[in-house]
Amino acid sequence: MPTRNREAVRIAVLADSDTRWKWGALTARRIAPSTSVELSGFLLRGRATPTARQLAEVGVRADELREVTGAEFLRAVREGGYDVVVLALVGGGVQAMLHGLAAPAAFGDGLAAPGASGDAPPALAASGDGPARRPVVVTGYVGVVYEKLADGLLLRHGADVVLANSRHDAERFRAVYEGVGADPGAVTEAALPFLGGAPYAPEEGRDTVVFAAQPSVPETRADRGHLLRRLVEHARLHPHREVLLKLRSRPGEHTTHLEELPYQRLAERLPGGTPPNFRLVYGNMGEVLDRTDLLVTVSSTAALEALHRRIPTAVLTDLGVREVLGNHHFLGSGLLASWDLLDGGHRPEPDPVWLARQGVAADGGYEHAFDEARTRVAELLLAPRLPALAPWYTPATAPGYLPALLARHHLAPDGTPLSGAAPKAAPTGVRRVVRDAVREAARGAYRHGVQRVAPVIRRMGEL
Repeated sequence: MPTRNREAVRIAVLADSDTRWKWGALTARRIAPSTSVELSGFLLRGRATPTARQLAEVGVRADELREVTGAEFLRAVREGGYDVVVLALVGGGVQAMLHGLAAPAAFGDGLAAPGASGDAPPALAASGDGPARRPVVVTGYVGVVYEKLADGLLLRHGADVVLANSRHDAERFRAVYEGVGADPGAVTEAALPFLGGAPYAPEEGRDTVVFAAQPSVPETRADRGHLLRRLVEHARLHPHREVLLKLRSRPGEHTTHLEELPYQRLAERLPGGTPPNFRLVYGNMGEVLDRTDLLVTVSSTAALEALHRRIPTAVLTDLGVREVLGNHHFLGSGLLASWDLLDGGHRPEPDPVWLARQGVAADGGYEHAFDEARTRVAELLLAPRLPALAPWYTPATAPGYLPALLARHHLAPDGTPLSGAAPKAAPTGVRRVVRDAVREAARGAYRHGVQRVAPVIRRMGEL
């Protein structure tokens, strides 16, 4: 473990996919009330644990990065002396970690703030001594919140800071908490941490259209096939235009969502193949946007990245405007369009009022987007004592829901690890090599089942 820098704010980020690691790590640096940050990364072991290639593509570095179970992470936090913990997980994972961190005796009496310890950053230190300190806990969303609003928010309730990526989201989040009688005080307006890059500047001779694919939107083979065919037809209609299909992962990899029907597989089966001006691309989205003249998507967060840079952006209506697709989020944006319109040269014009409410900050005010969150974290770090973590979901408020959710993360109803889930000393040498090989083989079998076997079984069931 890196040597402790007493001038630095020490932050632990727990993520369960490549995109959430990117969000969590970048958020951690933006909300830190100090320019000196020690960032420890933890990857939650599961189906979407990112591969080395995915981590390299994300390009966000940490002082240390390791794979853990939920119980191992909880022990690391109890023993690590972190000032801030960022939970970059699906809602159920956030709720489980909140209960784990709030479990009896997790941090002495659970109330000591980071500032109550002599090991806190000198610039933030508060007077007084106390029991083992607990960190400030921060969570939020990696992108556009277009589904499971109440479910996801209530699973995140209990964190000290629940980040909203826009004014629009902050208002919705507070309304949900107030609607169930939960304290909305943790909701803090911020923005997506990965917006950035140079403003759009057309280049002579460059004409590039990029379709930002999503792993699970749309879901069916017919819908995904339609979008792919129209993209390829667009390339044929415009032979001098470069048409790129930007993919999130390679076959066999998982990201935030399952992808049972990868576009790579569908492209291999296209009658007549693909034209020479059509390509599949991977890599960092920001680097792809550097050469993009039109970004097309169904509802990807990439649309907000493009809009922030003033890149022409279109949100497709070919499959309807439906909640299940997420493109309903863009109602009023001025961005909705079909491939027929785009084939004819249409370029949507975004509505400036809508942009401002979505936190896109196309007016250049993005550098202040995290001021409120940074101030909030600093105040919590300075507090002599923090209240115990108190999620709204408890065995009393949700007795038919919470215990099973915690059990999936190997936690008892009181947040303590179930028997057999307590972390053991990590194996070394040959045992570690064998363990890692078996684990990777198991992941490979799971991915094969999702992307190869499951679709076949589903089609058989439809006969």
